[in-house]
Amino acid sequence: QVQLVESGGGLVQPGGSLRLSCAASGSIFSIYVMGWYRQAPGKQRELVAAITRGGNTNYADSVKGRFTISRDGAKNTVILQMNSLKPEDTAVYYCNAQNLHDYWGQGTQVTVSS
Repeated sequence: QVQLVESGGGLVQPGGSLRLSCAASGSIFSIYVMGWYRQAPGKQRELVAAITRGGNTNYADSVKGRFTISRDGAKNTVILQMNSLKPEDTAVYYCNAQNLHDYWGQGTQVTVSS
């Protein structure tokens, strides 16, 4: 199976930046897509950004132009660079990986507030 560990969340002021990291371990060679989801209080969990094993990316309309998803050289870590953060970006961010199954990290809190 696959284990996912997120890091990089925290408190930031509007307009600031954060860099989230998701490190995958276990049966990582079977993963064909990884992504970041977020869930705010009272909201449904939503896709923020995803990247395939081939490097194709997809973003939610609300984050296009502000967030960037990428892989490191080893392809076992996925990065979400978040710039120009807004209060509405406040949520718990979850890393996701897929092969024949879905795997989830524990989540990391991102709070954008003055």
